[in-house]
Amino acid sequence: MNVALWVVVPYIALTIFVVGHVWRWRVDQFGWTTRTTQVLESRLLRLGSPLFHLGAFAAIGGHVLGLLVPKSWTEAVGVDEHLYHLVSVSAGTVAGIMVVAGLTLLLARRFTSPRVRRTTTRADKVLFTVLAAVILLGMSATVGRNLLGGGYDYRATIAVWFRGILTLHPAPDLMAGVPLIFQLHAMSAWLLAAIWPFTRLVHVWSAPVAYLWRPYVVYRRRTPLKGEAR
Repeated sequence: MNVALWVVVPYIALTIFVVGHVWRWRVDQFGWTTRTTQVLESRLLRLGSPLFHLGAFAAIGGHVLGLLVPKSWTEAVGVDEHLYHLVSVSAGTVAGIMVVAGLTLLLARRFTSPRVRRTTTRADKVLFTVLAAVILLGMSATVGRNLLGGGYDYRATIAVWFRGILTLHPAPDLMAGVPLIFQLHAMSAWLLAAIWPFTRLVHVWSAPVAYLWRPYVVYRRRTPLKGEAR
């Protein structure tokens, strides 16, 4: 069972993630978009979208630091376990609250606005369900276990297991004694990775980064105003 849950499932999810993106790009390039509904409703979007995205960026950054950076590296630069725990729990809680608040506003907007609701597809509903599960399970682990509970050093088990998956040296036994809430959070994250290519989340890879260095776009009137030189 450990091998099935912590080796087979991750590699299946990663395979679907990679192959699914290739397939989506080849057959549905015009659908590679967020399908924005800003023109249909903007009041809740104006508040919910920044909260969700900024909180998500912070949460992803925290996961990258916690899972990919070995514990020995942070200790080598003078960050002991107590300081790391304090910073990660504090920042993770703030980021989680932002994500929950943002997602709540976005869901409220999508299901209370008739025009926006009509644009919601089945894929959107599946995505929102899985995304909500990932976020709520992550918040339960951060707040319930690491903030209000006795704490759990996931860098000694989950992080080592995750790096083993990426380096093709899986160690499923590391996950056997991990608290259930962390296991559920990990499994929901793999499910999110598996459905990612078939949802609006593909827009993440199309962020307009080139806008940062492209030349300014100069707009001119088609016909000059009275008194202006032609």
